[in-house]
This record gives sequence, C-alpha cells and structure tokens, in this order.
Amino acid sequence: MGGVFEALIVVGLFLLIAVVGLATLVMARRGRHSTSVYQPGTAQPRTAQPKTTGSAFGSTSGTTLGDQADRGDGDSAAEQQPRSPAEVQELRVKAEKLLASAQAARAEAEEESRARRAELREQRADVERREQRLSDREERLDSDIRGLEDKSRQLEELKNELKNQRRMLTELEAQQQSTLERIAGLTAEQAKAELVASVGHDAKRQAVLLARDIERQAVREADARAQQIVVGAIQRLASELTSESVVSAVHLPGDDMKGRIIGREGRNIRAFEQVTGVNVMIDDTPEAVLLSCFDPVLRETARMTLTELVADGRIHPARIEEVHERSKSQIQAQCLRAAEDAMAEVGISDLHPALVPVLGTLRYRTSYGQNVLKHLVESAHIAALMAAELGLDVAHCKRAAFLHDIGKALTHEVEGSHAIVGADLVRKYGEHADIVHAIEAHHNEVEVRTVEAVLVQAADAISGSRPGARRESIEAYVQRLERLEEIAAAREGVDKVFAMQAGREIRVMVAPDVVDDIEAQVLARDIAKQIEEELTYPGQIKVTVVRESRATETAR
Repeated sequence: MGGVFEALIVVGLFLLIAVVGLATLVMARRGRHSTSVYQPGTAQPRTAQPKTTGSAFGSTSGTTLGDQADRGDGDSAAEQQPRSPAEVQELRVKAEKLLASAQAARAEAEEESRARRAELREQRADVERREQRLSDREERLDSDIRGLEDKSRQLEELKNELKNQRRMLTELEAQQQSTLERIAGLTAEQAKAELVASVGHDAKRQAVLLARDIERQAVREADARAQQIVVGAIQRLASELTSESVVSAVHLPGDDMKGRIIGREGRNIRAFEQVTGVNVMIDDTPEAVLLSCFDPVLRETARMTLTELVADGRIHPARIEEVHERSKSQIQAQCLRAAEDAMAEVGISDLHPALVPVLGTLRYRTSYGQNVLKHLVESAHIAALMAAELGLDVAHCKRAAFLHDIGKALTHEVEGSHAIVGADLVRKYGEHADIVHAIEAHHNEVEVRTVEAVLVQAADAISGSRPGARRESIEAYVQRLERLEEIAAAREGVDKVFAMQAGREIRVMVAPDVVDDIEAQVLARDIAKQIEEELTYPGQIKVTVVRESRATETAR
C-alpha cells in the first residue's frame, strides 16, 4: 500500500508539472501570433503556416522551438509560423483534460492518503490498547505470583507443623499402647485376635439365627409345593427295577459243549476272546458259560456270537470271526431300533440322524445297575411332568432331560466328563443353547444359569434315587458310611456318630458343656456342607445333631 500510494503521488506531480508547462507555452505562442499577424508599416499581414503535431505532446516540440527562438539558435520570431486557432483550441482542450485528470489523480491520492492515515491511526490505537491490556495482565500475573508465593510459604509452614504434630501423635500413641498393654497384660495382636474371635462368634450366631428364620419361612412356603410336584411325578411314573451287571451267562445244551468252546489246546477260546474282546469264564457251573466285560455293547455282541455258535455247533476261528461280524451288525440295528423306540416314547421326532445311533448304544450301558437309556426316558417324563406343573417349556425340559446323559456313550472314546462330552456332542449337531447348557450343568461342572437346567438336575436325581433304581457295590457302600462317620467325628465337641437308614441319615451326639444350641445348628450345617463337597451319593443325607443335658441328684 505504501509503494502504490507514493507512486500515485509522483505520477500526479509529474502530470501537474506537464500541464502547467503546456499551459505556459500555449499562452506564450498566442501572444506571438497576435503580433505577427498584423504589423504596422506592412502592406499585407503574414500568413501563419500551421505545423502538424502527431500527439498531445506536440506542445512539447512547440515549447522546444519557442525556447530555441528565444535563445536565438538560428530561427527568428518572424520566420516561425503561428498555429491556427483550431490547433490552439485543441491544445487548450487537451491541457484542460490533462489538468482535470491531474486534479482527479491528486484528489484520489489525497483521499487514499487520508484513508491510509486513518487506518494507521486506528492500528496505532489498537496496538496501544493491546499494549495496555498486556501491561495490565502482567501486573495481575505479578500480583498472583506474589500471592502464590505467600500461600506456598504458608503451606510449607503448615506442612512442617503437621509433620511435627504427627510425630508427636505417633509417640503419644506408642506410649498409650504400651501403657494399655502393661495394664491389660496383653499385646495388641493378642487383643485384636480376641476381639476378632468375639465378633466372629457373635456374627456367626446372628447368621445362624437369621438363616434359621429364613429356612423356616422357606419351608413353610415351598416344602408343600415341592413335595406335591416331586411325589406326583414319581407316582405317575412306572419303571422297571435294575437288573444288569457286568457278567452275562450263556446257556449250553450240555457240558460237552464246553470242550468244543475251548477247542484243541485252547485255540477256540483264545480266538473268541481276541475277536470279541470279552473274557470267557468256564467253571463247574452246569450247562452255562459266563462272559465278563465292562463294556456292555461288546459283552452283548459276544453273547449273541457265542449263542449262535453253540446253536450251530461249528466252532473254529474262521467261523467265530464270521458270526461276530454278523452279530455286530445285529447289535447296531438293535441299538438304532432301541433309540427310535425311546424317541417315540418321549415324543421326540426331530433328533439329528447322527445322534440316534449314539443314543441307541446306551441301551446296553448301565449306571449303578440302572439302564442308561431307560434312565433317560424316565428323566424326560419326570422333567415334563414337573415343567407342566411349574408352567415352563415342556418340550425344552423334556428334550434336555432326554439327552443329558448322552455323553456316557462316548466316555471311552473322548476324554472328559460325560456332561461336558455330551454338551459338546449335541452342540455340534445344532441343539438349542438352553438344552446344551442344561446338559453340561446337570452335575454342576458348569454354573447353572437357567431354570431348565435346575429342572434337569432334579429329574436326574429323582430317577436315580427312587427306590430300586440303582444299586452300588458293598465296598462303596461301606466306604461311604465310614466316611460319613469320619466327617462328623472330626468336629470339636462331637461325642458319638451313628450312620442310619443305609447312609441316608447320620446322628451326631455332642457334649452339652462344649456345644450350645446355636453351635449345634452351626455344626449341623458345616457337616452337611462338607458331605456335599466330598462325597457322591444318590438322593439326600440328613444330618441330625443331638444335644442332651441331664441333671442328676440323689435323695438321701
């Protein structure tokens, strides 16, 4: 802006000088022309010869010629020819135009100069205001800094004072603690331990009282309803008692058949055991041979094979292999038919085809002597009955209970518990997520999240614990009874322990001077909790703690 403004001023000045010079030249030539046109003493006036100019600056040439005439450089004033009035008028118009242009340029330059000066004044005023604000801000900052420094000094003084007070309080607390320990005769840790024990005992008593009140209320509200549902489901269900074992007997037409089964130098019996995977026990039992195997499918296949061999009479290794292959095919067909019958009995028709033969193998498997496939059918009916009573989805509950033990068919082939294996199997073939969860949680290996899973647990427990459903070996039975008595006898204050009702109840006799009524409740709860964590048992085990006080006096 400054450069343009200065350039405009210079151009205007140059134009003004040029216009003034041109006007002076025109006026001078006009005077000479008036004297040369008419001279006294001459007969005829001199005719002016016009001089052609090619531009508005022709006056400059005229000025040069006029200057040369005035300086006497060879041309006299009489010899110069004056311009015509038209040329003079044209030059005058041009001069006026140039003068007007110069004046306009000058006015514009002055206006620009005034605007520029006004803008500069505003900028200067703005700068001054900013400087004033910065100055005020600096003053305020200086004042704030001084205030902060004062506060910092005050805080430092307070900090030092607090440190001194804390040190004094620590010393006083140590003196007080030592004084209290000396007066009480106990250290701080001993007093804390006694206080914790006292508070814990009181809290435990309060918890037992509260739990007892809650249990009483829950029993009043839920016991009748639960009994009605469970008893109704059991009474409406009729199932066979358990009879399977790990040994199968094959009847023979005569004892001479035993020799043919053994073969020359034991060739036939060795081939039979190798092909079938089953142990053959031949003893003094008349007209019978025992087949022993923990896998019920292999045992049943071997039984069918041996029965057909005995009926045919031809027993040799090649014949054994041929009949065994045919028996395997028959067993597979029977498993498939058993699964289809079970599905028809519970009303399930849309099971994945790959699950049907797996489910059928459970026909030959037992759990504590209870047939697993029948257990599944029975559990499905119980779950459906209870779901209908509770208003739940009957189809979902029935399906989950029917498939909850399907993993037992694969426990020999796949590692893991049968609940997790069964859940992975049905998940693979597209079963609903709630059904999968009920299967994997029916032994609490996964945290229970749905009501259907709880119902499947109840149906499984009812089917397994009903009278005659399962049986266990005498060794496991005796071990369970002994462990029940050991758990109860290990508690403080227990005098005697009695296992009753085939291990379904234990009665604990406690010393009345050691265990009070509230502690008896706590003891019963602790024993029951430990039994739940350590033992596996069908049904329920009732824990009864007996505390008896006797006062005896003799009259003399």
